[in-house]
Amino acid sequence: MRALVTGAAGFIGRHIVKALEAAGYEVCGMDVATGWDVRDWCRQPGNYPWDVVVHCAAVVGGRRVMDWTPVEHAANLEIDAALFRWAARTRPGRLVYFSSSCAYPVACGQHGYARLHEDDISLRQPKWPDQLYGWAKLTGELLAETVAAEGVPVTVVRPFSVYGPGMNDGFAVRGFSEQIRRRADPVEVWGDDGQVRDYIHVSDVAAAVVEAVRHGVDGAVNLGTGLGTSLRELVAMMGRAAGHRPEVKVLENMPAGVPSLVADITRLSTFYTPKVALHDGLAEVLAQ
Repeated sequence: MRALVTGAAGFIGRHIVKALEAAGYEVCGMDVATGWDVRDWCRQPGNYPWDVVVHCAAVVGGRRVMDWTPVEHAANLEIDAALFRWAARTRPGRLVYFSSSCAYPVACGQHGYARLHEDDISLRQPKWPDQLYGWAKLTGELLAETVAAEGVPVTVVRPFSVYGPGMNDGFAVRGFSEQIRRRADPVEVWGDDGQVRDYIHVSDVAAAVVEAVRHGVDGAVNLGTGLGTSLRELVAMMGRAAGHRPEVKVLENMPAGVPSLVADITRLSTFYTPKVALHDGLAEVLAQ
């Protein structure tokens, strides 16, 4: 079996490649960082179908990019459009599209709201998501639905807060780990230390994707743990793991995002259960 992974040099893409190879796939990785721009590659004639295509390629950068330079995410529309046009033409065995928890309506991301269920997103009547990045992912989901209607099996995954060794700059776990390793006190937190997120280890994301392909999961599925952790709690957990108990300093003028994003994992649980406990994953990040 052959698999194609776009964004293969990225944080999540690297782990997807390894998980697919471990599952017996011959994997081709494509990434702009290694000279393979998805938009150019998809225009080439003669590209033939693959058994599995996992589309991770996207502009990343966390809240810094989402709030300060959101137009950069317009590139995601170009990348997704090129990939889906190619998929409609070549008809791979299954396409896995990486959406995001940011596609959920901001009205659903409030403290006290129930865990986010896949049905909280309506592609027929979309509600305001988190920034232009969320809109780009919603548009990608619409394109995925169109390709699925043409007979291409499509899995849409909505990862929540993915973390692990080698993660990108601009994300909370990375920023906190760097501060705690240098014994900073206080640790600086953007916006609001009461923000709640659902942290899932990147190895669980990769394993869940492989299982979704194996089980032929169609449509959207959340990738999370179903457990919410505030930024305040996250700093405390990382501090305990490092033997450091810093105070927290909230930078109120910095971007914060929605108050709460926690996944309903009912659908995920039908084919995969996350394995990495948060305290173990954080210790791994601190040790890298």
